[in-house]
Amino acid sequence: MARLEQQEAGAMAPAPGELMPAFLLPDDEGRLVGLGDILLQGPAVITFQRGHWCPYCRLNAIGIVEAQQEIATLGGQVVAIMPERRRFAKAMKAAVGANFPFLTDMDNGYALSLNLAIWIGTEMERLMGVAYDGNASWFLPIPATFVVGTNGVITDRFVDPDYRRRMDIDDLIAALRRAR
Repeated sequence: MARLEQQEAGAMAPAPGELMPAFLLPDDEGRLVGLGDILLQGPAVITFQRGHWCPYCRLNAIGIVEAQQEIATLGGQVVAIMPERRRFAKAMKAAVGANFPFLTDMDNGYALSLNLAIWIGTEMERLMGVAYDGNASWFLPIPATFVVGTNGVITDRFVDPDYRRRMDIDDLIAALRRAR
């Protein structure tokens, strides 16, 4: 963790006031979902999760699920992005009871383009032993949350290389109010 913080991992990710780069990723049902399609429905909460195996990601997703009604009342859309195969994204969605899509960013292509992917190192590779997500790239996304207005501009973000820290749900709701 100290190495990542010292290197300011995630600091170069898109910031408030910038356009959120577009994506087109498969959802948990195999349909392609694009940022433009999501923003046609309202402001978006885009959250990056490390994987179904991460208890902090699961807790964060549950917190967002518990706020789904309030998010919907504000016209907001939620999308979770994970670097895992569709079956794991589908399992995570079911496990947390989400109504929002879980998108697959296989090999962290989108996360890498946002400066959000980190190499986890040979120690973690040895510890985990097998490819955790169906590939052997040994990169993980930094957990991050972006709130994006319908114009595609990021109004708020939370990026922290410490996987235990996530955007507080109250902060997420306040950011969504600003994005409307």
